[in-house]
Amino acid sequence: MKYVLLTLISAMLLSISWPTYGVPFFIFVALVPLLMMEHGISKFSDYKRKSWVVFGLSYLCFIIWNIVTTGWLYGSKNPDGSHSLMAVLFPVLVNSLLYSLVFQCYHWYKNAQGTYWGLAFFVAIWMSFEKFHMNWELTWPWLNLGNSFSEYPKLIQWYDTLGATGGSFWILLINVLIFYTIRIWEAGRKRKDLIKNTSVVAALIIIPMVISVVRYNSFNEKPIGTVNILMLQPDLDPYAEKYSQDSLTIENDLLNLAERNSKGKIDYYIAPETALPGNGSISETAFEKSLILNSVKGFLSKHPGSVFSTGISSHRFYTSQNNLPKAAYQLNPELWVERYNSAVQITPDQKVEVYHKGKLVPGVEIFPYMDYLKPILGDAMLNLGGTVASLGTDKERVAFSNPYNKGKIAPIICYESIYGEFVTEYVKKGANFLGIMTNDSWWGVSEGHRQLLSYAKLRAIETRREIARAANSGISAHINAKGEIVEDTFYGDKTTLFAKINLYEKQTFYVKAGDLLTRFSIFALGFLLFYFIIKRFQKKTAKQQA
Repeated sequence: MKYVLLTLISAMLLSISWPTYGVPFFIFVALVPLLMMEHGISKFSDYKRKSWVVFGLSYLCFIIWNIVTTGWLYGSKNPDGSHSLMAVLFPVLVNSLLYSLVFQCYHWYKNAQGTYWGLAFFVAIWMSFEKFHMNWELTWPWLNLGNSFSEYPKLIQWYDTLGATGGSFWILLINVLIFYTIRIWEAGRKRKDLIKNTSVVAALIIIPMVISVVRYNSFNEKPIGTVNILMLQPDLDPYAEKYSQDSLTIENDLLNLAERNSKGKIDYYIAPETALPGNGSISETAFEKSLILNSVKGFLSKHPGSVFSTGISSHRFYTSQNNLPKAAYQLNPELWVERYNSAVQITPDQKVEVYHKGKLVPGVEIFPYMDYLKPILGDAMLNLGGTVASLGTDKERVAFSNPYNKGKIAPIICYESIYGEFVTEYVKKGANFLGIMTNDSWWGVSEGHRQLLSYAKLRAIETRREIARAANSGISAHINAKGEIVEDTFYGDKTTLFAKINLYEKQTFYVKAGDLLTRFSIFALGFLLFYFIIKRFQKKTAKQQA
């Protein structure tokens, strides 16, 4: 019963640490009860199958954490209007399993190599897992530990140096040191050691926060200019309106919304993810002939010096199998198509610029590992509300330059805003502000859209770029380079948001170096595994010689 209680305490602490409702300071001790549970079972219990007990209890902890923090996925709906149970069951069950496997690896390594080496392994493998979880086709880094401080930007200004992954390392290190302090106290009851170790832990928590507050108050980077931006929030129900209404009706409503709120000079109009064309998509080989896109150009002709950035659904046809993209699928014996979730910049008298979303939502925009799973699953994914095909992507990020001023927008599309190092690629391409185009209306009034907005603050700090975030139903927001929301909208309003965005060109250390502590952790993980193999080989050799 004691071990179950420790497990439940960890689950509770992890859950109440999470944005946007939680208090992140609990995250510094959230994993300690779980580590104590593992240590107690390994060293002091009479269980015959200790590894299975550790695995089962850790799975219980992580599944509670996942349900509490991402249970809003249940807001997703099937085509018939019913709630999609699989939309929440699959990510919750699989993500919990992955975290449990990470913890299980720590359990095995610690029992083989001892507590101290085991704790080093715990930090290294958790950090390595977070990196892996940002890069494979079932990517879901929503619960990366460094995200937990997204509502407290004043305390994490140093993310511009080490990023949110540095935050994960910070949190893991403190959890491990607190557990180590408890173990030292239990073993020796030496007050001197307790005071020393507690002081180290306190310093590691407080010093980064103090440095952060100082940097927050002294931030004085000079912008190279400003741009006036009008973010459009059309508030179309993605289940009942967005993909069922006539495309021209949707566009007219969007442009009328922009026209009614165009007061003064507007440099950028920014519309949400897939704001156009509604039902269907736009052919990329006929952008210049598109009635939808030319209507936008007509609107811009009445607003000289303005450009229009928006999300669209687009496609490209292929009539030959030669050099056929991987994501293209066959429509008939002589025709293939590749579809995209795209961002475009529309400028009068210029060709439409396009970028294809690079980070796709598993099961919705990408069939994970389609070559291997589709022959097995067939159309099962479709029956569960998912996809049986995958969208095309761009391998590199782009920055759209404004021909009328110094603005260079990073056209970030929805899910991409969760990925720190990924977003830095836009800045390396010259982006001097971040434009997030998103539609997070799929889950209704829930923590889903609030958390996604909150994570955007981390990207602002990491890159020191201001953000203009246009969301279909909200929350649209202007976020400054310190990660603070300057102004935002209400969720569910059909409205606009005006922002005067500062343009910055200096690159932060994080933009240049990326996830440095993650790479160090991967190297450390390799070393620890190599050390384990060498020790095992030495023991085996010594035994044979004896």
